[in-house]
Amino acid sequence: MRTLTVFTPTYNRAYCLHQVYESLQRQTCKDFEWLIIDDGSSDGTEELVAGWIAEQLMPIRYVLQQNQGMHGAHNTAYEHIETELNVCIDSDDYMPDDAIEHIVTFWNQNRSDKVCGFVGLDAYTDGSIVGSELPEELVSSTLFDLYHKHGVTGDKKLVYLTSLTKLYPYPLFEGEKYVGLDYKYHLLNQQYELLLLNEVLCHVEYLPDGSSRNMLMQYRKNPKGFAFYRQALINLPIGNGIFKYRQAVHYVSSCLLSRNKRWLQDFPAKALAVSAFIPGLLLYGYIKMKTRSTYVPKGTANDYPMA
Repeated sequence: MRTLTVFTPTYNRAYCLHQVYESLQRQTCKDFEWLIIDDGSSDGTEELVAGWIAEQLMPIRYVLQQNQGMHGAHNTAYEHIETELNVCIDSDDYMPDDAIEHIVTFWNQNRSDKVCGFVGLDAYTDGSIVGSELPEELVSSTLFDLYHKHGVTGDKKLVYLTSLTKLYPYPLFEGEKYVGLDYKYHLLNQQYELLLLNEVLCHVEYLPDGSSRNMLMQYRKNPKGFAFYRQALINLPIGNGIFKYRQAVHYVSSCLLSRNKRWLQDFPAKALAVSAFIPGLLLYGYIKMKTRSTYVPKGTANDYPMA
C-alpha cells in the first residue's frame, strides 16, 4: 500500500483542476494516490477526471457526492482514505515537484506515535512563502501554539495520520456548507502535537470564488456552522481571555444571523456571552451591511466557494 493520499475536494473547478493533476504527474516520488471528492459539480468535472483515470498515469480515485460544502467533502475523503498519511491539496493549488518526496522521506525519518502528523509551508505561485517560516528551534508544536505563542503567520500545509483524521467528523447543518476545518485539528492537538517541516509542500492561489476571499459572506450564509465552531473553541482548553472573548463576540453575531433565540442558554459561559452581546450585535450589523448587495437567500443559488 502507498504511504500518502493526496485528496482534493472540488466543486465546479474543472477549469483549474488540471494544475493539481499536472503537478502530481511531475512528482519525483510516486508513493501516493490521488483522491478527488467531487461535491456535486455540474461543469464536466466527472468527464474530465474519467479521461485522466483512463490515461493510467497515476492511481486516481473519484467520489461524487451531493453538495455538502468543504467540510462535508473532507468528511467523505477521510471515510475513503486508506493510506497511512493524507494531505489536502485544494482544487486551485498545486504541489512542487519534490513535495511528496519531502513528505514521505520526512515521515520515514521521524515517524512517531506521539504526533498526529506534521506541518509544512505554503508558498505563492511566485515562490514566496505565505506568512512566516516555522521556528527552527522547535521540533513539534500544536497548531494553536504555533500561531498564538510562537508568532507563526500565514496558511500552512498539514499532513495528518489518517487513523486520527477519521476521528471527530465535522457536523453538517441543513442549508449550510461551512464549518471551520481547524475544529478537527484543535481537537487532535489536545492529545498530539505536529512535527515541523520547513519545506514548501504546496503552491497556493487565492481565487476570487474561494472562501478565503469571501469570509464575510461565509459568516452570512453559514451562521449555525460558525456558532458551533466558536462554541467549540470556547470549550477547548486553549487561548487566553482575549481569545475566548473574541470567540464569544463571533458566537453572538452568528446566533443573531441564524435567529437562534437560545443563544444564551446554549453557550457554556453565560457571563462571557452577555459581556460580548453589544460587540456581537455590532459585528452582526457590519456583516449584514457588507454583504447586503451580494447576499443570495438559501435555496435560490448554490453557495459553495472552495478555497
